[in-house]
Amino acid sequence: MSPAQSSPAEAAETVDVVVVGAGFAGLYMLHRLRGLGFSARVYEQGGGVGGTWYWNRYPGARCDVESMQYSYSFSEELQQEWDWSERYAPQAEILKYANHVADRFDLRRDIQFNTRVERAVFDAREKGWSVTTSDGKAVLAQFVVLATGCLSNARKPDIKGLETFRGPVYHTGNWPHEDVDFTGLRVGLIGTGSSGIQSAPIIAEQAKHLTVFQRTANFSIPARNAALTAGERDAFRKNYPEIRRFAREVARNGIYAEQPDRGALDDAEDVRRAKFKARWDRGGLTFMYVYNNLGLDRAANDTAADYVRGKIAEIVKDPATAKLLQPNSHPIGTKRICIDTDYFKIFNRPNVSLVDIKANPIEEITPSAVRVAGKDHEVDALVMATGFDAMTGSVAKIDIHGPGGQTLNQKWAEGPKTYLGLMSAGFPNLFIITGPGSPSVLSNMIVSIEQHVDWIADCLTHMRERGLATMEAGGDAEEKWVAHVNEVAHGTLYPQANSWYMGANVPGKPRIFMPYIGGVGVYRRICDEVAAKGYEGFVMEAEMQPRRAVTG
Repeated sequence: MSPAQSSPAEAAETVDVVVVGAGFAGLYMLHRLRGLGFSARVYEQGGGVGGTWYWNRYPGARCDVESMQYSYSFSEELQQEWDWSERYAPQAEILKYANHVADRFDLRRDIQFNTRVERAVFDAREKGWSVTTSDGKAVLAQFVVLATGCLSNARKPDIKGLETFRGPVYHTGNWPHEDVDFTGLRVGLIGTGSSGIQSAPIIAEQAKHLTVFQRTANFSIPARNAALTAGERDAFRKNYPEIRRFAREVARNGIYAEQPDRGALDDAEDVRRAKFKARWDRGGLTFMYVYNNLGLDRAANDTAADYVRGKIAEIVKDPATAKLLQPNSHPIGTKRICIDTDYFKIFNRPNVSLVDIKANPIEEITPSAVRVAGKDHEVDALVMATGFDAMTGSVAKIDIHGPGGQTLNQKWAEGPKTYLGLMSAGFPNLFIITGPGSPSVLSNMIVSIEQHVDWIADCLTHMRERGLATMEAGGDAEEKWVAHVNEVAHGTLYPQANSWYMGANVPGKPRIFMPYIGGVGVYRRICDEVAAKGYEGFVMEAEMQPRRAVTG
């Protein structure tokens, strides 16, 4: 349905910008738009703000970026007033923070909850979008901003017989809002990515028996989570200007941490092992910062991978189980490295067993069991920790039509194509926050979110000041950027893993490396240079007729 076809009753509202999603990206986008005098409406399919932290409520869910860094920097008052309780904030606290932000900046009045954006059609004559929502209404907007998130479209696997299972089936990416008690139950956990590794220890404490079905062993580093003291919070706050500057301009992944100055093979073995031990004991993602070539050189990477495999062998008492838990299918860090709290230790418990479904895939699920290699593993409840249709899945659920009638799904059928991860050629005035082709999931997401929101806000202001009606990515610029993203990726070890970075976790999804691996600081400079050159590589067109006045 185009704007020209919409009846007055259907098109009950006209705004400058429609924002899809009320997670951290959508909240900040709305705040910036309001401050610049643009009218905006946010549509959120969930019943509250928070995005991925609204949906991911599984046991043990917490962020793998330290809480003092996984937070907004746009408001000095906000970052000084909020007290994080732990080094790695749990899901409930992150959701509480998102709600605090929504209330503090009075954002809810422009957010419509429990509403999906189902369709968006660009009308070339009107130079705007007609957006249809799940409640049957349409809204007209000059711009649409997709703040749909990279990890918000839970993927339930297609396993024979799953629909026949008599017990409850939970997905870690779409967990019930009420507590789930596994006490006395036999639980089957399918999947050993981050959500499986985080939830397994808590389920193991409750369940009569936990059976973990593992297709791919994953590298995981201890979180060493702990309560934050007032002194630690204050020290961080005093240093925030430098921490934020470093995260934006220097760090490859948007995380403030000591940067390595040498490669793994530049040190003697005893020195190298001592450095790995120090980072293992400290815990967290910074284990991969011991050396500067762990993501580039396989021999260097093997030293880190061997160290972690050795630690798993130390922790897990049964040699056969320990062997299954040691990853050998990919270089360490080429799948998003996990951080855990006593994950490997659970396999020493008498009520936990590990089933290898790499060698023998699940044959089917019966009403009361998971069948592998002809053996039925009896379970009362199933937990699917099977991840997401990452980066593109949430966008793909929206029927988006460009001015020529082509849908975005048709254009991305062989893999997503964008310029800077911000726009896709053929779809004017459609922006994507942390889209494929940007650092996104390879970074501290909030650093990348703030950068994209600020860039989009500046761009809209630029267009308004010059009377420009439309903007889209140029085809040549897009092709060159996609080639650059893949060239940079293939200069690293990352494509050696069948990861969700490549779309490899979704059957039939094209294999293309989706995030930009060149680094947060480098990427920011590229985006700033493009803007400074009059948005080089983008095509802008002037107004054909006077538009309505912008309303606040």
